[in-house]
Amino acid sequence: MSNRKWTFILIPVFLPFAWLLFQFTLSSLQIHQFAEQLKTVSQKDGASDTKVVLISQELDNYYWRSIEQGARKEAEQYGMRLDYIGPDRINPSEQIKLLDKAIAAKADAILVQGINDPEYRRLINKAAGLGIPVITIDTDEPDSQRLAYVGTDNEGAGKRMGVLLAKASGERGDIGVMISNERVENQRLRLAGFRSVISRYPKLRIVEIRSSDISRLQAAQQAQNMLIRYPQIRYMVGFSALDGPGILEASERSGARSLQIFAFDDMADTLEAIRDSKIKLTLVQQPVEMGAKAIKLLNDYLKGNDPQELTYTRVYEVHADTPDNMAGDDGQ
Repeated sequence: MSNRKWTFILIPVFLPFAWLLFQFTLSSLQIHQFAEQLKTVSQKDGASDTKVVLISQELDNYYWRSIEQGARKEAEQYGMRLDYIGPDRINPSEQIKLLDKAIAAKADAILVQGINDPEYRRLINKAAGLGIPVITIDTDEPDSQRLAYVGTDNEGAGKRMGVLLAKASGERGDIGVMISNERVENQRLRLAGFRSVISRYPKLRIVEIRSSDISRLQAAQQAQNMLIRYPQIRYMVGFSALDGPGILEASERSGARSLQIFAFDDMADTLEAIRDSKIKLTLVQQPVEMGAKAIKLLNDYLKGNDPQELTYTRVYEVHADTPDNMAGDDGQ
């Protein structure tokens, strides 16, 4: 058979094949373009394969919700998915269980509060061994293999409170102290820093320390009990957010008008009492900043950058003379 005849026979076979090949190539290009569009939309919507779990100390505590707010907003910038979990009430055992579950669920990264517990440290080390970076936030777990810590220098904040009280008191007088819970590590550190300063002044004396259990009602009751037992108390310090308003309530019930109250954090009731000169001052932390900086540090690490081990967020004073528009500029 001549070449001419073969050409006429192959043309009807080749043309459908060429048409199918063209359609396949066109479809592949369209699919690729569609996939790229989906990828772009995904990035804009914050969708990502990077799953970060934030384990709070107490699920609906306003302070931890502020940390979540900062972390979530920053996570959206980097296309990360943030899961926020925690116990309904302060429960270190539950925090340990939730950390274990986050590791089992193969989270890409975990943000946790340090609780100074050996089992907790073991789980942090386990996560690190599995390639899951753990960042401590609000309170450190320095003897673990956590990647880094982001939050208040809690011992430093306690020292700062001691200096402020010593100055306001003229370095003399009896002091009552309220902490949220003796099991909470950041409270222990703040108290240790405070004591280290107060111990320098022979005429300043801490007469009693009580726990509010992160309850305004309990803070008021415990403060009132202190004032009844030690009516000579002239200064009272609260190291968690609800302590200041609780102490104020107790002082009003007891008629302790000369009591000077030193509070922590910026709850609306605390700030209002400061404006009304019912609370001397408060030290304000930056929980939103903590959440945001922890996520930024994590993003930098995932891109191959070595993180700074300690990132201390600002703490600033608010007192009656602090202008509203200056309330963040005194930080450290």
